[in-house]
Amino acid sequence: MSSAAPVEETLPFDAVGGREGVQAIVERFYDLMDSVPAYAELRSLHASDLGPMRKSLAGFLTGWLGGPADWFAANPGKCMMTLHNRFSISAATADQWVKAMDQAMRDCAVEEEVAKRIGAAFASMASAMVRA
Repeated sequence: MSSAAPVEETLPFDAVGGREGVQAIVERFYDLMDSVPAYAELRSLHASDLGPMRKSLAGFLTGWLGGPADWFAANPGKCMMTLHNRFSISAATADQWVKAMDQAMRDCAVEEEVAKRIGAAFASMASAMVRA
């Protein structure tokens, strides 16, 4: 009979550095979106003031990655997919979102395997939002 202890899997939230790591990724993501010409179409879908979006995305990702679910408690019944229904999201725009998020994770030194797993989930989510 084996007495091996169960293997604990690290939550993605912890693997990216907790709240500080999530916030750093979000800040870098929006900085990239705001400054890199390749993300211009994506940027055009957002308001001029990215402050509220930075806060909201950081809160959403914190809970989505397995951290405190404050965003979900403050936004009962809200679904990220439904919140984006009013936007004409093209395959190109969805791809820009995924690429900017991948770059943000690399720039924030998220471990490669963790970034790949999160990135695959982001790509799936982004492709499901394509409406145009």
